[in-house]
Amino acid sequence: MNKKIILVLLIVLFTTGFTKISTKPRDYYRVYLKGESLGLIESKASFEKYIDKKQEEIKQKYNVNKVYIPTELDIVKETTFENNVKTNKEIYEQIKDISPFTINGYTIKIKGLDTKDQNNKTVSGPTNTIYTLNKDIFTKSIEKTVKSFVSPEDYNNFANNTQKQIEDTGKIIENLYIKNKITIKKDKIPVNKTIYQTEEDLSKYLLFGTTKDQATYTIQDGDTISDVAFNNKISIEEFLIANPNLKDANSLLAPGQVVTLGILKPQFSLVEEDHVVVREEKNYTTETRYDNDKLVGYSEVIQAGVKGENRVTQKIQKINGETVNMVSTLTETIKEPINEIIVKGGKQSAYYGGGYGNVVATRGQWGWPASCSTVSSPFGWRWGVLHDGTDIAGCGYGSNIFAAQAGTVIISSSKSDNGQYIVIDHHNGYYSMYAHLCVGCRYVNVGDYVDKGQVIGGMGQTGAATGVHLHYAIWVGGPPYTGGSRAINAMSLY
Repeated sequence: MNKKIILVLLIVLFTTGFTKISTKPRDYYRVYLKGESLGLIESKASFEKYIDKKQEEIKQKYNVNKVYIPTELDIVKETTFENNVKTNKEIYEQIKDISPFTINGYTIKIKGLDTKDQNNKTVSGPTNTIYTLNKDIFTKSIEKTVKSFVSPEDYNNFANNTQKQIEDTGKIIENLYIKNKITIKKDKIPVNKTIYQTEEDLSKYLLFGTTKDQATYTIQDGDTISDVAFNNKISIEEFLIANPNLKDANSLLAPGQVVTLGILKPQFSLVEEDHVVVREEKNYTTETRYDNDKLVGYSEVIQAGVKGENRVTQKIQKINGETVNMVSTLTETIKEPINEIIVKGGKQSAYYGGGYGNVVATRGQWGWPASCSTVSSPFGWRWGVLHDGTDIAGCGYGSNIFAAQAGTVIISSSKSDNGQYIVIDHHNGYYSMYAHLCVGCRYVNVGDYVDKGQVIGGMGQTGAATGVHLHYAIWVGGPPYTGGSRAINAMSLY
C-alpha cells in the first residue's frame, strides 16, 4: 500500500476513534454525578448560571431568586490535555430528570427517642428530616404545636415567668422541654422533597404526621364530645386538640356542626413537669359483720360510708399531654372518712353447688381498688389504640391494692405488658384486672377466694409502665383477652 495512503488512514483513525489531545494542558471542570464522570465543561460558574436560568418554574413555586445544582453533583477543577468539552446544555440534559436541583433553605433533623426491645437492648429511634425555606416557620410551628398540648395561657405564663403561686390548690409548670434532639442547619435543599412554606402546613405535620386533611364528622342530635371521640377511636384530649374552638369536654355540640377527627401522631415528645396541689376524696373502708341467724345472701348496711377528703401535693410528668408519671409528695387529711358497716348472713356457706351464685354487682357496690383516687389516664381511645383500663396513680410505690368485689383469683402472674398482675373472677360475668404491681407484691394465689376490700397486692411499675400506677380494668364475658370477652369502662360502675 502506498505510504501516503497509510499516513492518511492513520490520521483519520486518530482523529475519529480517539479523544482529542491538546498539545498544552488546560483548566476545565469535570462534572461528577454520584461519583461517575459526565464529562468536562468550560466553566463551573457558566454551568450554574445556565441551570438557574432554566429553572424559572422552581423559582416561582418556592418564591426564590436562585436555583442551584443538585447535591449529588460535584464539579471539580481539572488540568488536562483532553479537550473533548461538553456544552452546558449537554450536561443539563443528562441530569435534569435524574437528580433534583436545590434551593436555599433549612434542613431540620428531629432525632427519635431510643427504646428497649424485648431483650432489653437499646433500639435507636429514627431521625425525621424536615425541610423549610425559613427557620422562623419551624420555630413558630413548634410553638403552635406545643400550645396544642399546653394551654396558651399556661404556656405564656411559664415562658414569661408569671405563674401564680399555689395557695390552696392549683398547678405550676416547673419545666417544659422537647425531649428529642433537634438540629437546624442552613442548607441547599432538594426540590423533590416536601418543603414546608407555611406555619399552618408544618404545624399540621408536626401534630398529625401528615398534611392531608383529617376525617370529619357531622354532629347528630344528642351527640356529646365523649361519645363522638370514643365512637371514632380517639381520646377526648385528641378531639379537643383537633378542634381548638371547643374549650373542654363539656362544651356543647350543635346538630349539623362539623368537627375534625384527627388521630395524633406527634413528631416530637414534649415533656411537661408540673407541681400540682389538689383536693381528692379519701375512700372509706367497708367492715363486714356476719350474723349466723341470717341466711347467706342477706345483706344490710347498718352504717353508711362517707368519704373523707385529702389535700395532695403531686409531681406529674406528661408527654404530649398524656400523664406518664405521677408521684404524691405530701398528703394532708382534711376530713376523715366514716367507714361503711355491712351485716351479712352467715347461716349457709357462700359456696354451694359448685358456684358462688349469680348476683350481679351494680353501681355503688364496687369497692375502689387503691388507697388514692387520682385517675391519671382514663379508659378510652388514645392515638388510635384502646386503653382498656383506668390508670390510678399518686398512692406511692407498694401502696395497697384492694379487691373491688368478692371472687376467686384466676390469674396471679406476670407478662411483658401487664407486668405483675392479678385477675379475679366475680362469678357474675365480671372479671377485674390489677396490673403493674410491684415486684413481690402479689399477695394472693390462683384459687384463693377474696372478699371485697381485701388487700391483694401493691402498686408498682412493672411491665410496660412509665410510672408507678395501677392499671385497673373490668372485663365481661370472660377473662381478659379471651374469646368473647371485652373491656368496659370500670368508672361506669361507680
